[in-house]
Amino acid sequence: MTLQDQVISALKKVYDPEMPVNIYELGLIYGVDVDTEGKVAICMTLTAPNCPVAGTLPADVERAARAVPGVTGVKLELTFDPPWTKDRMSEAAKLALGLEDIIPIARIRR
Repeated sequence: MTLQDQVISALKKVYDPEMPVNIYELGLIYGVDVDTEGKVAICMTLTAPNCPVAGTLPADVERAARAVPGVTGVKLELTFDPPWTKDRMSEAAKLALGLEDIIPIARIRR
């Protein structure tokens, strides 16, 4: 497993306290880059600029990445461009939140 994979795995353990889905599956992580020295650059967003966890969630993300053995530094960028939408969520996250039908309606109407 690469260091990038390990960081992503660590980020999958960070949850938005208002949703039962991790931030990676929610699509809040726009990018994770790891250089050869173990420095990690994370670009992330929040579900909205006025998100109640705006003051704590980025710090939780940075802390999770720093805890991965081999990480020598973390630079976190918080962005709202492009804005987050539910389209960024994984299928598993959509199902967990009840946003997707298990059997699409188009298939039922045959």
